[in-house]
Amino acid sequence: MPRESQLQEQGWSLTELLIVLAIMGIIAVLAVPSYQTAAARVQARSTTIEIASQLRFARQLAMARRERLRVIFDRESRTITLQRADAEGTLHVYQYADKGVVVEEPTAGPELLFHPSGRSATPTTIRVRDSQGRETTFTVSITGRVSVS
Repeated sequence: MPRESQLQEQGWSLTELLIVLAIMGIIAVLAVPSYQTAAARVQARSTTIEIASQLRFARQLAMARRERLRVIFDRESRTITLQRADAEGTLHVYQYADKGVVVEEPTAGPELLFHPSGRSATPTTIRVRDSQGRETTFTVSITGRVSVS
């Protein structure tokens, strides 16, 4: 039969718990900037892909509707608007204001026109810059093809 003096209590001391909490705090402080950088990179990449999808959508819609469609890049309100070129009416507005990116003005100007054949009126290059300063470029060729690089 064991005596009371031979029994040992098991558990963590306050000092051990504080050391573990301090180590976890240091790791968290070091990990947050890396996480924020990665999140900004992913957000910028997904926004670039969304903008390319909007341009592809405009091209496909121009071919399906058999009419000219205009894509307008408004840098002030941070929107991309899809309109009918020969008649009144806005078909779609994409807002990227809350995405944390800056879209520079396309090289061919703020308007891009897609013909019913799917061709673009002028080739253009568009640069998207994220909050970390990294740039992604995509181009619209004269054939209307949109490619991200």
